[in-house]
Amino acid sequence: MKVLIIGAGWAGLAAAVEATRLGHHATVLEAARAVGGRARALKVPLPDGTQATLDNGQHILIGAYTQTLQLMRDVGINTATALHRMPLALQYPDGTGLTLPDWRKPWFAGADVAAGVLQAKGWGIKDKLSLLRAADAWRRAQFGCPAHYSVAQLCRGITPRVMADMIEPLVVSALNITADRASATVFLRVMRDALFAGSPAHAEGGAVSGAAGGATSSAVGGGASDAAGSNMLLPRTDLGALFPQAAQQWLGTRGARVVLGQRMENLSLLSKTQLLEQDLPGLEGYLASKYDSTIIATGPADAARLVRTLAQPGDTDNAWLRTADALQHTAITTVYAHSTALPDNLFTMPVMALRSSAQQPAQFVFDRGALCGQHGVLAFVVSASQGDAASIEQQVIAQGKAQLGLRDLQPLKTIVEKRATFACTPGVHRPPMHIADGLLACGDYVDGPYPATLEGAVRSGLAAARALQH
Repeated sequence: MKVLIIGAGWAGLAAAVEATRLGHHATVLEAARAVGGRARALKVPLPDGTQATLDNGQHILIGAYTQTLQLMRDVGINTATALHRMPLALQYPDGTGLTLPDWRKPWFAGADVAAGVLQAKGWGIKDKLSLLRAADAWRRAQFGCPAHYSVAQLCRGITPRVMADMIEPLVVSALNITADRASATVFLRVMRDALFAGSPAHAEGGAVSGAAGGATSSAVGGGASDAAGSNMLLPRTDLGALFPQAAQQWLGTRGARVVLGQRMENLSLLSKTQLLEQDLPGLEGYLASKYDSTIIATGPADAARLVRTLAQPGDTDNAWLRTADALQHTAITTVYAHSTALPDNLFTMPVMALRSSAQQPAQFVFDRGALCGQHGVLAFVVSASQGDAASIEQQVIAQGKAQLGLRDLQPLKTIVEKRATFACTPGVHRPPMHIADGLLACGDYVDGPYPATLEGAVRSGLAAARALQH
């Protein structure tokens, strides 16, 4: 089949790789001048005049991202060297917090979680027991709950200290929304697959691998994971080099086409028997005949814009559009900052949790010196951020000075992704993959069990490519 994929983010590239692997002829159109979508690299000048390659938002992967990790390997990425593996840690500057033991294969599902909770610093026995009881209740309920529950409702028996130190940071980092608004159903799915799935082999062979719909091909799933599901995997390189650029090269060597700087304006062009070069300049006649299928791999707003170009006059009853339009979105802000007097012993690991409030909004800070060799560069992440870039930057710099003691901390670059994720609220309805005959959608917002993550995007792209066979 001739397949057109609109968008070269992680979902679109995953769809292109899988479509190519299945024997289809894929063309990818990307409006930007680089692949990667929102997870892409950019150049930022440092105080000494040199340039650093940073990301359009700091990301964390976890060991439960089995499809993403396998796809990275498939296009030639050595995940063992490209990612810094560490146990899940929510350690604060004062030394308190939770760190799971570094067990590749826990004795039983959740054993490492139980051990980490029992050894958590700053928690009393009441705090620890409240979390262990809650986790046991989640397990006995098979990680299910009423669809209308928020995470705050789900966790009513957990003490305020554990809510503040663990639950809230996990919720906001995974779902990009606060616990009082976050879907408990999706949160439990993440907890099950990341923290309570047992060994990596169990996670890949169980419900995780089938989450995107359809069977997992031998080329994508079933391989041994290089990390326990709960492990944090921190990129040692920029996100462009982590997967998108390698995928682009992989596609190019196998006859697929990735066209950059080409924005698709009107899907109705694709319904013509002949699609001429002047309709989409620069494609050198590759689009001389219409496509068998099209996959829209953009964000929901652009996808809805394109679907509307197919609507007939007076057509106001499009269920896919209604669902996509109803999605609400939440923002993520990354504040890159620099300190010339960063103490060598400030970070015991490359990421640290921060005490977050309305005035001090960052939940995490990353030491990019330890990760990427960019000494003195810190990345502060504000999930579910609110406000303008200047105000957030000012608050975060003050927070870094106060909580980390870095009096010379100066901002480098502040990036606000206003529509970073859909709002993963209780009972949220997400648009399905199928839009119309020969027209599919993929992306982290498309219907599925996970929140808006790289893994959700990759799984959606793989599922869309496999659906081409049906």
